[in-house]
Amino acid sequence: MSNDPHEQHRLFEYAEPVFPQRVKGPFRSLKWWLMGLMLLVYYITPWIRWDRGASLPDQAVLIDLANARFYFFWIEIWPHEFYFIAGLLIMAGLGLFLFTSALGRVWCGYACPQTVWTDLFILVERWIEGDRNARIRLLRAPWSFDKWRKRITKWVIWFLIGVATGGAWVFYFADAPTLMVELFTGQAAFVAYATIVVMAVITFVFGGFMREQICTYMCPWPRIQAAMMDEHSLTVSYREWRGEPRGKPGKAEGDCIDCMACVNVCPQGIDIREGQQVECITCALCIDACDAMMEKIGKPRGLIDYVALVDAEAEAKGGKHMSVWKHILRPRNLVYVVLWALIGVAMLVMLFVRSDFGVSVRPDRNPRFVTLSSGDIRNTYDLRLSNQTGETRVFHLSVKADDPLRLDLQGQSDLNIEVPANKTIHKRVYLLAKPDYSAAHSASTPVRFWIEDVETHDKTNVDTIFAGDAE
Repeated sequence: MSNDPHEQHRLFEYAEPVFPQRVKGPFRSLKWWLMGLMLLVYYITPWIRWDRGASLPDQAVLIDLANARFYFFWIEIWPHEFYFIAGLLIMAGLGLFLFTSALGRVWCGYACPQTVWTDLFILVERWIEGDRNARIRLLRAPWSFDKWRKRITKWVIWFLIGVATGGAWVFYFADAPTLMVELFTGQAAFVAYATIVVMAVITFVFGGFMREQICTYMCPWPRIQAAMMDEHSLTVSYREWRGEPRGKPGKAEGDCIDCMACVNVCPQGIDIREGQQVECITCALCIDACDAMMEKIGKPRGLIDYVALVDAEAEAKGGKHMSVWKHILRPRNLVYVVLWALIGVAMLVMLFVRSDFGVSVRPDRNPRFVTLSSGDIRNTYDLRLSNQTGETRVFHLSVKADDPLRLDLQGQSDLNIEVPANKTIHKRVYLLAKPDYSAAHSASTPVRFWIEDVETHDKTNVDTIFAGDAE
């Protein structure tokens, strides 16, 4: 034990920086393409235009918090249609379960935002400071003008990427061209600047300084995935039966020559030869590195590969591995696919059959009823009517009940309600029952409000109750 009292009382070990080495191969190429595509979609989407008419925003994807709307190209989601968002979240969850069950942490290795931005930050770092060995030498070198120049240049570019990330994020919540001008002229809302700064700092810190810690300690998915995987899940694995006992070239009995290529390219800094580890994000870069080394020494590729546990055991005993499709198209995964498809189809059906107008009727509970001087029993209701079209519409209100209840609209002599395009209005509605009606003396009488579009004659209804004096 060290005699240094600071060393003796230190409760943790400082994380060693990880400097992944540059590697070429099919998995690295796939990651480059996916990274470019996802970054392009993220940064460009707010600038895509979509003509919805004069009264609606022309941004293709917009989360309009001020007017409580979500626009996605031709689709417009209102607050009372939140079930569409819930359905998408359920589909996303089932998709994660499916991919994890079939291919392990493939989401983490290829599509997670933390992985995408980390790859981008490492690319910038490698471009400025050099490959793995050069970055290690720079880390150990004393501070000098050249070291400060490289570090500051790298940090500035990282932070600019963070600012662009936060800037793109706020563009999803407002008209992008208008907000861009407001941001540069100092006229944007404080929350816009604050969001950009927060997002920039988070991107800068997470992508630059906490790469491995985010995936290992802060993200819950590594723990959840353990319940999603089984012996048939294909995941990045080391064929120990083939590689061991390892050794230097010419002395190794197994195929592994202990070149450390798989470790040097790992963005998490782990050794895949030690078995499955919670830090592994299955990015498969170790496969590219190992395959390249196997080709150099004249050994078969696949010492590190996507392998299921049952296949590894069978191969170790001299057997053959199963077909990839047998692993993927097994009952568990098919259940995920069926559930995912059913929810998707149900959402599509609901999307195309939904009405162009929405309505809700809520009885006033305080008081439940009022007895007028004439003896009539009156109930009050709050009516909310939304016009989800691009044109002003007129709706006719009526009521259906066992008794001929009288319907009145506060401040109106008729029962027609004009609603502007893409607006929601609130109306106070009265229902009256004469003293000799059964509804006047019943604690709860079912009633049905009907709302009809005067132009298209489309109808919808809402069921509620009429409260009478039951004493």
